[in-house]
Amino acid sequence: MAYSNFTFKDLKADFDVENKVEKLFSGIREIQASDRLLEDLEIAKTQPVRSEKAKSEFIVKPILVELLKLNDRFFSIHSGDQLNADKERGLVGECDFILARNAGTYDIHTPIITIVEAKKHDLEAGTSQCAAQLIGAREYNKIYDNPVHVLYGCVTNGKLWQFLKLENNIIWVDEEEYTLELLPKLLGTFQNIVDYYKEHLN
Repeated sequence: MAYSNFTFKDLKADFDVENKVEKLFSGIREIQASDRLLEDLEIAKTQPVRSEKAKSEFIVKPILVELLKLNDRFFSIHSGDQLNADKERGLVGECDFILARNAGTYDIHTPIITIVEAKKHDLEAGTSQCAAQLIGAREYNKIYDNPVHVLYGCVTNGKLWQFLKLENNIIWVDEEEYTLELLPKLLGTFQNIVDYYKEHLN
C-alpha cells in the first residue's frame, strides 16, 4: 500500500486516526499577491492546464514560491520527492509537494506541510491521500527525532484548495474551500500556518 491507496476507513483501522470536519481558521489576515504571482496565474489561464503536472507548474508552484519569498526561506519546497516513513505499514510513496523546515540539507528535514494535487479534479479522493501523508510526515519526524505535534496538509485541483490538520490522532478537514478568486485569503491562510511553525519550531 502507498499513500494514494489509503481511505479514511483504512487510516482508522491501521492507525486509530479519526477524522472530523470543522472550520480550521478564523480571523485570517489576507495577503495581497505580488505582481509577479498575478502575472504567472494570468499566464496559466491561457494554457491547457489539464494534467497534474501542468497544474503543478503553472498554478501550485508559483503560489508556493510566493510563500517562500514572504518567509525568507524559512522552509524548503520538495516536489515529487519520496516520503518513506514506514514501508511495512504502507507509509511510503511520492508526494506532490512537501514543505519542510529549511535546515540547509539536501534531504527532507522536518516535513510540516504536505500538498496533494487531486487526481482527475477529485478533491475528495485527494483528501484521504493527504491525510495518509500527514501520518507519514508525523512518523518520519519521529524517526529523525524531530517531533512535530501539529501537521498541516492541503488538497487542490488548481481551482479549489482545502486544508487539513493532524493533531492528537485526529485529522481535521476544513469545512471551507478556498478559490483562486480569493487568492489573498488563500495566501493568508498559508501564512497563518507558516507563522505557527515559526513560533513552535526551533
